[in-house]
Amino acid sequence: PHDRLSARGNRPYRVRRTRGFTLLQAIAVLIATMAAVALIGIRDLWLNGEPPKGGAAHAQIAALKGSLDLYKLDNGTFPTTQQGLQALRVRPADAPKWSGPYIPQDVPRDPWGHDWVYKFPGDHGNEPDIISFGADGRPGGDGINADIVSWTTP
Repeated sequence: PHDRLSARGNRPYRVRRTRGFTLLQAIAVLIATMAAVALIGIRDLWLNGEPPKGGAAHAQIAALKGSLDLYKLDNGTFPTTQQGLQALRVRPADAPKWSGPYIPQDVPRDPWGHDWVYKFPGDHGNEPDIISFGADGRPGGDGINADIVSWTTP
């Protein structure tokens, strides 16, 4: 700590350095994130010949996971497979601590216009499985038809 004089110049006081991110560090992280998203988008466009939707699907999954986490904080568990993602919007009968809605509008469809596949308990850890079957709406596939899933990152 450094000693400095007060505004009136008569009393010394100590300046404390706080710990945290500097503006430069925050900007560097933002630029790196934007570059990664841009590269994924360019790769999708180059490989598939259509505007990238995989990045949008991953972003929607992240948003749904955040809303599901809020639901779990209130209710102690994620919605069941039967309750589905609709439980983020409409109170299930067996959720007395529900304080939603947890999403501002109806449950969105994936970027290709298909319903999301939701499963809890999921097959990949303690989190729900959220799946988009890609452009063709069927399991499996490559390129634009590849599945986008919640348990992997792009």
